[in-house]
Amino acid sequence: MPVLDESLVPILDEVVARNPGEREFHQAAREVLESLGPVVRKHPEYADAEVIRRLCEPERQIIFRVPWQDDAGRVQLNRGFRVEFNSALGPYKGGLRFHPSVYLGIVKFLGFEQIFKNALTGLPIGGAKGGADFDPKGRSDAEVMRFCQSFMTELYRHIGEYTDVPAGDIGVGGREIGYLFGQYKRITNRYESGVLTGKGLTWGGSQVRPEATGYGTVFFADEILRTAGDSFDGKRVVISGSGNVALHAIEKIHQLGGRVIACSDSDGAVVDEAGLDLELLKEIKNGHRGRVSDYAAARDGARHLAGGTVWSVPCDIALPCATQNELDEDDAKALIRNGCRIVAEGANMPTTPAAIRLLVDAGVRFAPGKAANAGGVATSALEMQQNASRDSWSFDYTEQRLGEIMRSIHDRCLETADEYGTPGDYVAGANIAGFTQVADAVLALGVI
Repeated sequence: MPVLDESLVPILDEVVARNPGEREFHQAAREVLESLGPVVRKHPEYADAEVIRRLCEPERQIIFRVPWQDDAGRVQLNRGFRVEFNSALGPYKGGLRFHPSVYLGIVKFLGFEQIFKNALTGLPIGGAKGGADFDPKGRSDAEVMRFCQSFMTELYRHIGEYTDVPAGDIGVGGREIGYLFGQYKRITNRYESGVLTGKGLTWGGSQVRPEATGYGTVFFADEILRTAGDSFDGKRVVISGSGNVALHAIEKIHQLGGRVIACSDSDGAVVDEAGLDLELLKEIKNGHRGRVSDYAAARDGARHLAGGTVWSVPCDIALPCATQNELDEDDAKALIRNGCRIVAEGANMPTTPAAIRLLVDAGVRFAPGKAANAGGVATSALEMQQNASRDSWSFDYTEQRLGEIMRSIHDRCLETADEYGTPGDYVAGANIAGFTQVADAVLALGVI
């Protein structure tokens, strides 16, 4: 694994000093900076123009209160965030996360990652992220609507199709996007479809958007297999999570001939050696808002690991698709011990740095989230294209475009890793390819 170049140590020290207590952001910055030693030696113009320092400082950080009333008439108060990190390549683009864990450090880490992820797609979009420490879990539709309306009452003044285009993330699905867009439309008196992505198909949304992150992660893993002359056929796969990303990853893996034998939620994991019954899992998770333990109870031969994870289950491929830092050193050791050969991140920074080092040193092919889970934002950008042209594309055509983008990202990561002397290193390839594209745009735009 790379060591931080001496010339970049002061930049990381500055990031830590200027953003105290924001450990996720510190981690994300270090992970990118560790790859950039060869870049600054080859391109001294980046250092001369302080491009790296400028990229580590958001262009704009917005924090606001979100007051709303619950069904009992009590006033509740949450905190909202939008960090508009970099717009050198296009309007800010990145999701909104509604979860109790959200604070400024999480939003900055997500926004920083988003800069390079969006650059890797090759589409004209900048990087941003936002959200609130609101938990929609257990709230009525009316409560979620009132919260979203209050949130958008502040956010609307900072976004627009040529300025900043939010989407969904954890806790923000089609329901929340609908309420947010309705309030934006109400306040501005504009039907500006391109201001939000992840919309419903009947009012400006794109085919494949719900499937995109899960499908895209699988497409990326499939490209890793292809370069080794292999395929998903007959492979045992474990996936953390059981939400939108995980469910659609399972769907695509089964279509490609693989067998997903385990998934999880916050209460534990379920193991089904026969292969997960996707329709039953969807019915439990989406139809009844149930838990994976309910799947185990309903499915003969399945077992529930209360409080456990999927990483102890022997597999060929592992896809962490839940949340940040969920796969640690002990999990990595278990995966290596049990013969896992590929780890592709379907979530944002789900693998700890120590775990990544173990996996890479053991010869496991590791695909970082900024590359492997770029399918969601890529399809969001395709939705923006359709909105701008007042067009609507078929499912098959949109999935084809998604596949092309993910294959391009994969190949670009490998080519860049080769160019900078780290062949086969997807982490370095993704970081350098994303960085250089943004850095060149920053240079071209001058000191702004």
